[in-house]
Amino acid sequence: MYDNPYASPYSVAAQPVDIRSEFIKKTYMHLAGAIGLFALLEYVFLQIPAMRALATTMTTGFSWLIVIGLFMVASMVAQKWAHSGTSKGIQYAGLALLSTAYAVLFLPVMLFATAYAPEIITQAAIITAAMTLGVTFIAFTTKKDFSFLGGFLKIGGFVALGLIVASIFIGFNLGIIFCAFMVVFACVAILKDTSDVLHHYGSNQYVAASLSLFASIALLFWYVIQILMSLSSND
Repeated sequence: MYDNPYASPYSVAAQPVDIRSEFIKKTYMHLAGAIGLFALLEYVFLQIPAMRALATTMTTGFSWLIVIGLFMVASMVAQKWAHSGTSKGIQYAGLALLSTAYAVLFLPVMLFATAYAPEIITQAAIITAAMTLGVTFIAFTTKKDFSFLGGFLKIGGFVALGLIVASIFIGFNLGIIFCAFMVVFACVAILKDTSDVLHHYGSNQYVAASLSLFASIALLFWYVIQILMSLSSND
Protein backbone atom coordinates (compact mmCIF):
# COMPACT_ATOMS: atom_id res chain seq x y z
CA MET A 1 0.00 0.00 0.00
CA TYR A 2 1.10 3.55 -0.48
CA ASP A 3 0.33 6.93 0.97
CA ASN A 4 -2.04 8.83 -1.27
CA PRO A 5 -1.25 12.57 -0.97
CA TYR A 6 -4.75 13.43 -2.21
CA ALA A 7 -6.63 11.12 0.14
CA SER A 8 -9.17 12.54 2.55
CA PRO A 9 -7.78 12.59 6.10
CA TYR A 10 -10.81 10.45 7.02
CA SER A 11 -10.21 7.77 4.34
CA VAL A 12 -8.35 4.55 4.97
CA ALA A 13 -5.71 5.61 2.42
CA ALA A 14 -4.58 8.34 4.79
CA GLN A 15 -4.18 5.96 7.73
CA PRO A 16 -1.06 4.04 8.88
CA VAL A 17 -0.18 0.78 7.15
CA ASP A 18 -1.49 -1.43 9.96
CA ILE A 19 -4.92 0.23 9.89
CA ARG A 20 -5.11 -0.04 6.10
CA SER A 21 -4.13 -3.71 6.23
CA GLU A 22 -6.72 -4.44 8.91
CA PHE A 23 -9.40 -2.65 6.87
CA ILE A 24 -8.59 -4.68 3.75
CA LYS A 25 -8.59 -7.91 5.78
CA LYS A 26 -12.00 -7.12 7.28
CA THR A 27 -13.41 -6.13 3.89
CA TYR A 28 -12.49 -9.42 2.26
CA MET A 29 -13.56 -11.46 5.28
CA HIS A 30 -17.00 -9.86 5.08
CA LEU A 31 -17.03 -10.40 1.31
CA ALA A 32 -16.34 -14.10 1.90
CA GLY A 33 -19.16 -14.14 4.45
CA ALA A 34 -21.60 -12.55 1.99
CA ILE A 35 -20.66 -15.08 -0.71
CA GLY A 36 -20.99 -17.93 1.78
CA LEU A 37 -24.44 -16.72 2.88
CA PHE A 38 -25.52 -16.41 -0.75
CA ALA A 39 -24.37 -19.98 -1.51
CA LEU A 40 -26.05 -21.36 1.61
CA LEU A 41 -29.34 -19.59 0.94
CA GLU A 42 -29.29 -20.70 -2.70
CA TYR A 43 -28.84 -24.31 -1.64
CA VAL A 44 -31.59 -24.08 1.00
CA PHE A 45 -34.04 -22.32 -1.34
CA LEU A 46 -33.58 -25.00 -3.99
CA GLN A 47 -34.56 -27.66 -1.45
CA ILE A 48 -37.90 -25.97 -0.71
CA PRO A 49 -40.72 -26.92 -3.13
CA ALA A 50 -42.42 -23.54 -2.74
CA MET A 51 -39.23 -21.70 -3.69
CA ARG A 52 -38.67 -24.00 -6.66
CA ALA A 53 -42.23 -23.29 -7.77
CA LEU A 54 -41.61 -19.58 -7.37
CA ALA A 55 -38.49 -19.85 -9.52
CA THR A 56 -40.50 -21.31 -12.42
CA THR A 57 -42.85 -18.31 -12.43
CA MET A 58 -40.33 -15.51 -11.92
CA THR A 59 -39.39 -15.15 -15.58
CA THR A 60 -42.81 -15.64 -17.19
CA GLY A 61 -44.50 -12.67 -18.85
CA PHE A 62 -43.80 -9.42 -17.05
CA SER A 63 -42.99 -11.21 -13.79
CA TRP A 64 -39.27 -10.73 -14.42
CA LEU A 65 -39.77 -6.97 -14.64
CA ILE A 66 -41.44 -7.02 -11.21
CA VAL A 67 -38.62 -9.17 -9.84
CA ILE A 68 -36.01 -6.73 -11.15
CA GLY A 69 -37.92 -3.80 -9.65
CA LEU A 70 -38.16 -5.45 -6.24
CA PHE A 71 -34.50 -6.43 -6.43
CA MET A 72 -33.48 -2.82 -7.17
CA VAL A 73 -35.49 -1.58 -4.18
CA ALA A 74 -33.84 -4.20 -1.94
CA SER A 75 -30.42 -3.22 -3.30
CA MET A 76 -30.97 0.46 -2.56
CA VAL A 77 -32.14 -0.32 0.98
CA ALA A 78 -29.15 -2.63 1.49
CA GLN A 79 -26.75 0.06 0.27
CA LYS A 80 -28.29 2.63 2.60
CA TRP A 81 -28.08 0.29 5.59
CA ALA A 82 -24.52 -0.79 4.80
CA HIS A 83 -23.39 2.84 4.73
CA SER A 84 -25.12 3.61 8.03
CA GLY A 85 -22.81 5.37 10.42
CA THR A 86 -25.04 4.88 13.45
CA SER A 87 -25.26 1.11 13.88
CA LYS A 88 -22.97 -1.76 12.95
CA GLY A 89 -25.98 -4.07 13.23
CA ILE A 90 -27.79 -2.11 10.51
CA GLN A 91 -24.69 -2.39 8.32
CA TYR A 92 -24.66 -6.17 8.71
CA ALA A 93 -28.39 -6.27 8.01
CA GLY A 94 -27.74 -4.45 4.73
CA LEU A 95 -25.11 -6.99 3.70
CA ALA A 96 -27.39 -9.89 4.65
CA LEU A 97 -30.31 -8.31 2.77
CA LEU A 98 -28.29 -8.00 -0.42
CA SER A 99 -27.04 -11.60 -0.18
CA THR A 100 -30.63 -12.76 0.27
CA ALA A 101 -31.88 -10.61 -2.62
CA TYR A 102 -29.27 -12.09 -4.93
CA ALA A 103 -30.09 -15.62 -3.76
CA VAL A 104 -33.72 -15.06 -4.76
CA LEU A 105 -32.77 -13.37 -8.03
CA PHE A 106 -30.55 -16.32 -9.00
CA LEU A 107 -33.26 -18.91 -8.31
CA PRO A 108 -34.50 -19.40 -11.91
CA VAL A 109 -31.05 -19.74 -13.47
CA MET A 110 -29.79 -21.97 -10.66
CA LEU A 111 -32.88 -24.21 -10.89
CA PHE A 112 -32.40 -24.60 -14.63
CA ALA A 113 -28.65 -25.21 -14.34
CA THR A 114 -28.98 -27.80 -11.57
CA ALA A 115 -31.61 -29.66 -13.58
CA TYR A 116 -29.93 -29.71 -16.98
CA ALA A 117 -26.23 -28.84 -16.62
CA PRO A 118 -25.09 -28.72 -12.97
CA GLU A 119 -21.41 -28.61 -13.99
CA ILE A 120 -22.00 -25.11 -15.36
CA ILE A 121 -22.38 -23.71 -11.84
CA THR A 122 -18.95 -25.01 -10.81
CA GLN A 123 -17.39 -23.83 -14.07
CA ALA A 124 -18.94 -20.38 -13.70
CA ALA A 125 -17.76 -20.12 -10.09
CA ILE A 126 -14.19 -21.00 -11.10
CA ILE A 127 -14.18 -18.55 -14.01
CA THR A 128 -15.70 -15.79 -11.85
CA ALA A 129 -13.12 -16.37 -9.11
CA ALA A 130 -10.25 -16.35 -11.63
CA MET A 131 -11.44 -13.12 -13.28
CA THR A 132 -12.02 -11.47 -9.91
CA LEU A 133 -8.54 -12.40 -8.72
CA GLY A 134 -7.05 -11.08 -11.95
CA VAL A 135 -8.82 -7.73 -11.70
CA THR A 136 -7.99 -7.49 -7.98
CA PHE A 137 -4.33 -8.15 -8.78
CA ILE A 138 -4.36 -5.27 -11.26
CA ALA A 139 -5.86 -2.88 -8.71
CA PHE A 140 -3.44 -3.87 -5.95
CA THR A 141 -0.29 -3.87 -8.09
CA THR A 142 -0.92 -0.68 -10.08
CA LYS A 143 -2.11 1.14 -6.93
CA LYS A 144 -4.02 3.56 -9.16
CA ASP A 145 -7.24 5.31 -8.28
CA PHE A 146 -9.84 4.02 -10.75
CA SER A 147 -12.70 6.15 -9.45
CA PHE A 148 -12.85 7.85 -12.86
CA LEU A 149 -14.53 4.66 -14.11
CA GLY A 150 -17.65 5.63 -12.16
CA GLY A 151 -18.98 7.65 -15.10
CA PHE A 152 -18.65 4.72 -17.49
CA LEU A 153 -20.36 2.40 -15.01
CA LYS A 154 -23.25 4.81 -14.46
CA ILE A 155 -23.90 5.28 -18.18
CA GLY A 156 -23.32 1.61 -18.97
CA GLY A 157 -25.65 0.58 -16.16
CA PHE A 158 -28.49 2.75 -17.47
CA VAL A 159 -27.97 1.48 -21.03
CA ALA A 160 -27.93 -2.15 -19.85
CA LEU A 161 -31.04 -1.69 -17.74
CA GLY A 162 -32.81 -0.02 -20.66
CA LEU A 163 -31.96 -2.93 -22.95
CA ILE A 164 -33.14 -5.46 -20.36
CA VAL A 165 -36.47 -3.67 -19.90
CA ALA A 166 -36.88 -3.28 -23.67
CA SER A 167 -36.20 -6.99 -24.18
CA ILE A 168 -38.98 -7.82 -21.71
CA PHE A 169 -41.52 -5.49 -23.36
CA ILE A 170 -40.60 -6.25 -26.96
CA GLY A 171 -39.71 -9.89 -26.41
CA PHE A 172 -36.25 -10.19 -28.00
CA ASN A 173 -33.24 -12.14 -26.76
CA LEU A 174 -30.31 -9.98 -25.68
CA GLY A 175 -27.90 -12.70 -26.74
CA ILE A 176 -24.35 -13.68 -25.97
CA ILE A 177 -22.82 -10.39 -27.15
CA PHE A 178 -24.78 -8.48 -24.50
CA CYS A 179 -23.67 -11.02 -21.89
CA ALA A 180 -20.05 -10.56 -22.96
CA PHE A 181 -20.41 -6.80 -22.61
CA MET A 182 -21.86 -7.27 -19.14
CA VAL A 183 -18.93 -9.50 -18.15
CA VAL A 184 -16.58 -6.66 -19.13
CA PHE A 185 -18.86 -4.21 -17.31
CA ALA A 186 -18.76 -6.33 -14.14
CA CYS A 187 -14.96 -6.61 -14.30
CA VAL A 188 -14.69 -2.83 -14.59
CA ALA A 189 -17.02 -2.52 -11.59
CA ILE A 190 -14.83 -4.90 -9.56
CA LEU A 191 -11.76 -2.87 -10.55
CA LYS A 192 -13.37 0.36 -9.38
CA ASP A 193 -14.72 -1.21 -6.19
CA THR A 194 -11.30 -2.63 -5.34
CA SER A 195 -9.73 0.75 -6.03
CA ASP A 196 -12.27 2.37 -3.71
CA VAL A 197 -11.28 -0.12 -0.99
CA LEU A 198 -7.71 1.13 -1.30
CA HIS A 199 -8.45 4.82 -1.63
CA HIS A 200 -11.87 6.08 -0.66
CA TYR A 201 -13.57 4.24 2.18
CA GLY A 202 -13.25 5.23 5.80
CA SER A 203 -11.49 2.73 8.03
CA ASN A 204 -14.81 1.70 9.63
CA GLN A 205 -16.68 1.17 6.33
CA TYR A 206 -15.53 -2.37 5.60
CA VAL A 207 -19.12 -3.69 5.53
CA ALA A 208 -20.10 -1.16 2.84
CA ALA A 209 -16.92 -1.94 0.90
CA SER A 210 -17.62 -5.68 0.98
CA LEU A 211 -21.22 -5.09 -0.11
CA SER A 212 -20.12 -3.20 -3.24
CA LEU A 213 -17.59 -5.88 -4.12
CA PHE A 214 -20.15 -8.63 -3.56
CA ALA A 215 -22.67 -6.94 -5.86
CA SER A 216 -20.13 -6.62 -8.68
CA ILE A 217 -18.90 -10.20 -8.29
CA ALA A 218 -22.48 -11.51 -8.26
CA LEU A 219 -23.14 -9.57 -11.48
CA LEU A 220 -20.08 -11.17 -13.07
CA PHE A 221 -21.17 -14.63 -11.90
CA TRP A 222 -24.66 -14.13 -13.36
CA TYR A 223 -23.41 -13.30 -16.86
CA VAL A 224 -20.68 -15.94 -16.88
CA ILE A 225 -23.43 -18.50 -16.16
CA GLN A 226 -25.54 -17.03 -18.97
CA ILE A 227 -22.67 -17.36 -21.44
CA LEU A 228 -21.87 -20.93 -20.41
CA MET A 229 -25.54 -21.91 -20.66
CA SER A 230 -25.79 -20.33 -24.11
CA LEU A 231 -22.67 -22.15 -25.32
CA SER A 232 -23.94 -25.42 -23.83
CA SER A 233 -27.28 -25.11 -25.63
CA ASN A 234 -25.48 -24.62 -28.94
CA ASP A 235 -23.50 -27.86 -28.62
